[in-house]
Parts: sequence; structure tokens; C-alpha cells
Amino acid sequence: MKHLFPATMPRRFSPSILSLLAAPFLLGGCATIADAPLQQMLEVHAVLDYQEVAGVGCVLTNDMGRWFVVAPGRVTITRSAAPLVVDCKKAGAASGQEIFGSRPDAMSLIGNAVISAGMGIALDRWAGASWAYPVNLTVLMAPANVAAEVNALQRVETRVF
Repeated sequence: MKHLFPATMPRRFSPSILSLLAAPFLLGGCATIADAPLQQMLEVHAVLDYQEVAGVGCVLTNDMGRWFVVAPGRVTITRSAAPLVVDCKKAGAASGQEIFGSRPDAMSLIGNAVISAGMGIALDRWAGASWAYPVNLTVLMAPANVAAEVNALQRVETRVF
């Protein structure tokens, strides 16, 4: 009878070797689910002429959705690797827009590298779980040009021949 295994190779793998080889594949999603929630709470502030402005409506947008908050205020958003665009406006007073980049969450990256041998990093990048935005977002507002806005609204578009 011929042997399928060469003489130098053991016929059976021990359970400890199999568990070591299978651990990164089986535990790849554990760091993603346990360590990094997909939601993040942010605090939004609007500043005009070095003073905080109250009652400013802000829309926060990334590739995972849109959220609305009245600044100063808190909002819970879905994390993403894409930048977060914050567009704020107070009628007749000011408007402003800021773009905030997300950065990798160090603890999630370390957990993914150790537990899943790096495989969880790709999953977290796709899901946005290992990315975080700054907790405090400040939008610098510019004064509204009221006269130009009124003129634009009152302008009548007619053709003169």
C-alpha cells in the first residue's frame, strides 16, 4: 500500500496547529463587531466673528447618509472612511461649510492586526467601523450679504428686444 504522505510529513495535524491556522479566519470579524461601533456622536458648533452662534441649522453628509442638527448641538452619525461635509446656515445672518476627514481608530487597527492577522482591516475600511471623525466640529461662518440675496430674489428675468 502506498502512503499518501511522505515520510517526513506527519500524518495528522495536531488540534493546536489547526486552531492556530484557523484563528485569523474565524476571528476576523470579532474586532469589527466588538471594538468599533458603526455610530459616532459628534458635537457641532458654529462660529461667526470669533463668537459662537446659536440656532444655526447644519446638514452633515457622508457616503453613509445625511443628518440634521441645530448648532450648537449633538448628532449621532454613521462612521465612514469618506470625508464628512458639514453645511451650516442661519437665515439672513451667515453660512459656512467645512469638510472633516476621517482618520483610522488606532485601537481598532491594532485589534485587527493582532486578532485577524490584518484581514479585519479591509472589512472595517469598507464598513467604516475603524474610522472616526473629530468629536468636536467647528464650522466657521461667513456673514451673509443680505442686499445681494434680496436683489437676487427680487430680480425679474425678462428679455428686452
